[in-house]
Amino acid sequence: MALGQRTLNSGRRTGGVLVLIIGSICALITIGLLAGGGFLMWADRTQRDASGYLASGSTRLASASYAVVATDVNIALSAPDWPVAQDALGTVRIRATSVDPGNPVFIGIASRSDVTRYLQGTGWDQLTNLRFAPFGVTYQNHPGGAPASPQAQSFWVARASGAGTETLAWKAASGQWAIVLMNAGATPAVSADVAVGATAPMLFGLSLGLLIAGGVALLVAALLLVAGARLLHSGPMSAAGASSAGWLPAPPPPPPPLGPLSYPLRIEGTPAATPSRWLWLVKWFLLIPHFIVLIFLIPAMVVLTLVAGVAILCTGHYPRSIFDFNVAVMRWWWRVGYYGYSALGTDQYPPFSFSADAAYPATLDVPYPERLSRGLVLVKWLLAIPHYVVLALLLGGTAVAVREGIAYSVPYTGLITVLVVIAGFAMLFTTRYPAGIFDLVMGLNRWVYRVMAYVLLMRDEYPPFRLDLGGVERPRAAESQVPASPPPLTQPGVARG
Repeated sequence: MALGQRTLNSGRRTGGVLVLIIGSICALITIGLLAGGGFLMWADRTQRDASGYLASGSTRLASASYAVVATDVNIALSAPDWPVAQDALGTVRIRATSVDPGNPVFIGIASRSDVTRYLQGTGWDQLTNLRFAPFGVTYQNHPGGAPASPQAQSFWVARASGAGTETLAWKAASGQWAIVLMNAGATPAVSADVAVGATAPMLFGLSLGLLIAGGVALLVAALLLVAGARLLHSGPMSAAGASSAGWLPAPPPPPPPLGPLSYPLRIEGTPAATPSRWLWLVKWFLLIPHFIVLIFLIPAMVVLTLVAGVAILCTGHYPRSIFDFNVAVMRWWWRVGYYGYSALGTDQYPPFSFSADAAYPATLDVPYPERLSRGLVLVKWLLAIPHYVVLALLLGGTAVAVREGIAYSVPYTGLITVLVVIAGFAMLFTTRYPAGIFDLVMGLNRWVYRVMAYVLLMRDEYPPFRLDLGGVERPRAAESQVPASPPPLTQPGVARG
């Protein structure tokens, strides 16, 4: 009977893991669909000009030859089974302003074959690459003589020429097209500011379709993840079975008392007694298997948090199976970070396990709340905005700078990474982890995970704007308690003084 029960539990755990993997894949697809649909909807609703065009900024195109030509304008709206109507792209608008007011500009669109014949033997530059962040234009030069007047040609499907700003409007159609920018007099040294736009009437329908598909994928992912979490927690299990299950989130240890803790989340770490000098240099490579697992677990945690939010809003309770799963993912994440570049606190490789392992030198637990505020569910993400500013400084990220209308992405390193790298070099030369840096790194990580627990709806207590330093959680009223014995002056592997 016991053997049959263990077999049943093992089957449930295996099934739960498989369902969680499939649900995590659906969660990744959900994030992509919703992000894409949301971005397109935002562009369609907010980025159109007064004429209804989605337009780029003005770009300077300049060449010493007779023409600048974009030859790879391929539009396929009439392919077999193509579900988009012929007018899906709407009207394309090209505006060109000659840099030299006395030299009229010409812009034209024609089939690629006609343009190739027209420019054969003449000098022109083919536009091969145009990037905006940072801005850059790449041309391929075709040497030759002067072409015939572009205004005398009859093959243009749309054209515009003249002094000042000229606007070309073209109803997009299937085919292989080329866009030509020249001086109206077919003279060399072309230079003009060009802006391109389109009405793109299909954009709203496309964004709406992506959002609907994302909603369906979200529902499927939520059902699979909830089912997987329940399978992992279903059925009786002995403590020995739980500890050997690996993937199973074993019942957490008794939660720490809420009163003494600075915040109802316990995150601790014990530094290595004799840290390796060089291992920290390759931990990024050793952790690749964990990163692959987290790629699936983190989207699953996000989707399950949305499910838990609905449950809290309706009942005031966080579903226990989802809560335990999210805590287990946070624990996994913290172990990987503690081994890796969030702390470099240990050389003991993190286990592939949800279980709370007392033998591992990094621990994380969140006491389960018996009841949560329904109203706070809707505003916690907003209330945490001041903490987001702090986390951006602690964790690093990407800053966006705008210069002359061009956006540049500038990555920057967070304070935690800087401190950990300093500690790594200290270990490289001394095999000692500076105690002050270790205590500060632990306090900063503690800040990060407290905000995470709050935003993941696990607690209603607002995270404090306070650094609680050290590898061990300190009681909130520590100053009023008399220790039974003096604290140790040193910790294993941590340099003091």
